Amino acid sequence: MIPFNSIQAVLFDMDGVLYRGNQPLAGAAELLAFLDARGIGYACVTNNASMTPAQYEAKLARMGLKVPAGRVITSAIATGRALRAMYPRGTRVYIVGMEGLREALLQDGHFVEDDRAAELVVQGADFALTYNTLRTATLLIRAGARFVATNPDRTFPAEEGLIPGAGAITAALVAATDTQPVVIGKPAPTMFLVAAEILGVPPAAVLVIGDRLDTDIAGANAAGMPAALVLTGVSSRAEAESGPARPGAIYADLDALLEDWQASAAHSER
Repeated sequence: MIPFNSIQAVLFDMDGVLYRGNQPLAGAAELLAFLDARGIGYACVTNNASMTPAQYEAKLARMGLKVPAGRVITSAIATGRALRAMYPRGTRVYIVGMEGLREALLQDGHFVEDDRAAELVVQGADFALTYNTLRTATLLIRAGARFVATNPDRTFPAEEGLIPGAGAITAALVAATDTQPVVIGKPAPTMFLVAAEILGVPPAAVLVIGDRLDTDIAGANAAGMPAALVLTGVSSRAEAESGPARPGAIYADLDALLEDWQASAAHSER
């Protein structure tokens, strides 16, 4: 059961929850409108570090979904925050990733890009990955660079189906280096707690809505937040009913979740 009456904010995963590829999913716009009408804050928390928050804002807007960039917290942003706290200005990095990760690490000059003597190899999703990139990362890690992965998602939900995610690239580097990375993103609770702080809401009053048990639901559990699983992405009902990460409720889609929330609200207002 989800304690809808005590929910003050919502954290959405994006891929497989609000949209798939470039197509909005059923109930997404309606649920956001419902939250706006009731004054309930929300943000997006995604392991996908391929794009910047501004790019996500634009992508969501093209689908009729209004979420400002400041309410988009990616694993790249969480990784940048964590590494800035751990390493001094001027630390050399080699990035295996896309614009979202590059901006999060390089925008303020704290880190310096270096493909010859990097102290950190930071890896996320890379849809244009080449053998040479893997080769360079492998040699740097074997030479002593610390291996950091933004997130462990092995697959990525695209319009045509599941495709390799950041975790698949991580697996290739682990195989090539015999080195396990430090993983920053979900299912670690860091992004969830950062988002709750931004929204100004205690963790217990934040509802997490996700499509993956191993990241969204496990991360919500670790952060002490109630969680709902929607079956529009990766995980199935059977997996949810038998696995270690347990959502408070399972819904076919956001339409079904919204219907349940509206019924709960109507009952409490009688």
